[in-house]
Amino acid sequence: VDLKECLQSAEFISSTDGNFKVLEDGSVYTTSAVSLSDEKKTFTILLKDVQEQVQKKIHVSLVEEEKKKIRHARDTVLKRTKRRWGPIPSVMIENSLGPFPLQIQQVQSDTAQNYTIYYSASGPGIDQDPKGLFYIERETGNIFATRAVDREQYPSFQIICFATTPDGYSPEVPLVHTIRIEDDNDNAPYFTQDLFEFCVPENSKPGVVVGKVTAEDRDEPYTLHTTLKYRIVSQNPPITPAFSLHGDTGVISVLLPQLDRELVPSYTLLVEVRDMAGQPFGLCTTGTVVVKIEDTNDNAPSFKQIQYETRVEENKVHVEILRVSVVDLDEPGSPGSGAVYEIIRGNDDQAFEITTDKNTNEGILCVVKGLDYESAKQRVLVIGVNNEAPYLLAPHSQQLSQSTCSVTVHVLDVDEGPVFKPCVLRLDVKECEDIGTAIGRYVAEDPETGNSEGIRYRIPPGQCNWINIDDKSGEIRTVKVLDRDIGEMRRGQCNITVLAIDRNGKTGTGTIQVCIVPGNKNFPRIAQIDYIMCRDRKPICLTAQDGDETPYSTPFVYRITDRNLDSMWKITPHNDNSAYLSPKGDIPFGVYDIPVSVMDNGGKVGEHTVRVNYCDCVTPTECDGRSRQLGGGNVTLGLWAILAMILGSLLLLLILITICGCCGRGVMHRQVTDDCANHNLIISNTEAPGEEVMDHNIIPLQSTCDQGGYGVKTGDQQTFEMVKGRGHTLESVKGGGHQTLGSVKEGGGQTMMDTCRYSYSEWHNFTHPRLGEKVHLCRQDEEQKHSEDYLLSYNYEGKGSLAGSVGCCSDQHEEEALDFLDQLEPKFRTLAETCIKR
Repeated sequence: VDLKECLQSAEFISSTDGNFKVLEDGSVYTTSAVSLSDEKKTFTILLKDVQEQVQKKIHVSLVEEEKKKIRHARDTVLKRTKRRWGPIPSVMIENSLGPFPLQIQQVQSDTAQNYTIYYSASGPGIDQDPKGLFYIERETGNIFATRAVDREQYPSFQIICFATTPDGYSPEVPLVHTIRIEDDNDNAPYFTQDLFEFCVPENSKPGVVVGKVTAEDRDEPYTLHTTLKYRIVSQNPPITPAFSLHGDTGVISVLLPQLDRELVPSYTLLVEVRDMAGQPFGLCTTGTVVVKIEDTNDNAPSFKQIQYETRVEENKVHVEILRVSVVDLDEPGSPGSGAVYEIIRGNDDQAFEITTDKNTNEGILCVVKGLDYESAKQRVLVIGVNNEAPYLLAPHSQQLSQSTCSVTVHVLDVDEGPVFKPCVLRLDVKECEDIGTAIGRYVAEDPETGNSEGIRYRIPPGQCNWINIDDKSGEIRTVKVLDRDIGEMRRGQCNITVLAIDRNGKTGTGTIQVCIVPGNKNFPRIAQIDYIMCRDRKPICLTAQDGDETPYSTPFVYRITDRNLDSMWKITPHNDNSAYLSPKGDIPFGVYDIPVSVMDNGGKVGEHTVRVNYCDCVTPTECDGRSRQLGGGNVTLGLWAILAMILGSLLLLLILITICGCCGRGVMHRQVTDDCANHNLIISNTEAPGEEVMDHNIIPLQSTCDQGGYGVKTGDQQTFEMVKGRGHTLESVKGGGHQTLGSVKEGGGQTMMDTCRYSYSEWHNFTHPRLGEKVHLCRQDEEQKHSEDYLLSYNYEGKGSLAGSVGCCSDQHEEEALDFLDQLEPKFRTLAETCIKR
């Protein structure tokens, strides 16, 4: 960069990035290895004129140089390159004694005469400026050190040497020269902690690891200067050595097989660490290790006494009657010394309880149930003791049995009041019982006499007023109707305290627990009784509710009570409180009032009338209430039924017209030959137009009535009807012949009109065999040979329509089969609804 053009009087030149050095001539050098990423690397050169207080900045951006593509030639060309100037790395002894300045190295260039350096240090004190530590002679290139160097502060230096000609030209690339500071064993090792504290359980086996001590050395790693050795110098108390110390790792292990906390609670060790692999001339340091012996429960507790006596008045409860104590050699306050007492024998009625005083470790014996002098004048208890922690048998010792003691408790007689037996009486009362119903009897006894004479009873005020008690007999009766659905009785239970008073005024108390037992007071009710059922006949879900509780509620039993409707409708159980109502078969549309009874699990029956509007609809919202009346007076026809009837009538009319057109009432003047079927049968697989065939046997009907026949014109064509006359007749078919269609009632060749039409079955019997003959003839070609080109066999394409055929050749019973119109398919139903809406 051109510095003079920016600021000619610059006295101070610096870079904002320490990785770059700027010389006075504007040359920019890297002081360390620089990696360029995809982004540009920028830094700023600062120029300052201190006298005039002027500052200028030059912004420099570095980008990675694109690599040029190298074309490989066939012949390798050898090029002569200039020998790079540079000596091998130098070594300087740490804390060298000189003399100073001390020559370190000499660098020389073949072309340059003047040398300058820029250096940097690396190490813990890299932020410190070692300016003046090295310099180079400009004429000779000799590098000198001005003073001794501490390796721990500066492990090495990198000196950048610049070679220039007298006129300021730099013919050489800057040289990076490394000066390594060789380590001297000038640092003694030291422990990482001033005091190491470890714990180990007593009676631990030899080899158990106690802990590890660590030390460090600031000298050069992986040399003898930092190779450390550990050892135990002394042990306090000075008895048999209890621990060992690994020389290389610093791990402390148990050595003595019997560590007894009760004898020695802790050990103090003086340990030493020495470098130079522990050689005598190495530097060393000492440290302190304290090993505490942790307590284990290797000492069982024992009672100080084996016999105790105490006294207590009868009927006294929750009173302390005795304290027992034990001796335990384990550490106080630890689980190994904490006593746990238990009553082994003599406490079958659980009248006594013993606990531990955590402060004194004593056992506190208390009475938790009143004792009866009349039953037992004294009680003998056996008490045992253990520790909170499980007992661990010490090495070379025998198992000990549990320590026990006996306690004799003398019961003192006192004048006591009446006692209820039992102290709590439970009475179950059914709901809705009459007032004054006797529900039980509650009496007390005098402990001294054992009877109930002279004892009176009463209920203190301020309690639930459900019952009263006879003051002499103790009989209990209700004072109100108990209903779980009213007020405070919703809880279903009440505890009532009863007093018993003897002749001396002594009192005793007892408790009556009155529980209201749920009864069957409600009958089940169907939540909804009005329903709409569409033609899909989706079952109706009947759901009942009962205000009673189990076992007087579910499961419910549903039944139709009307016999006539029971034959038309059915009820199917769903779950405990629901059932499905559906028709048994096809029933007319209309409104049905169905009497349904629901019986709960307790036998109570609820009668309901369920109204079902069986409507001709798709969804219930379409049923607008308009319906048609049935024969019974309550069933009506819907819109779809009326539409089906109209379509059926039209279809029946079409069938009748077709039959009339086939049968005809006129008389043909000529006989009908077998070839007349050529105009009645059409070959379906013919793709080209058919040929016009003229048959002399086909006679067009005359339009006049005197010819005995009649026809109908459509456009320019005339259709023909078969009439009774000479030739093939239905009469001859009946009699076994098949020559003419009709008989001639009068002679002379004059045919007469027969106004009587034949039935469908007669027409079918006449046409069926003739159609078979025509089919056989159609299967022959012109040369009377069998042909396969006229009739083709087709595969089965599915079930036919429910409507059947509407032609004149259909069966007679199919003409009246119109029930399919009431059960239309979903697609046609959707089409019909769309047409109705439009």
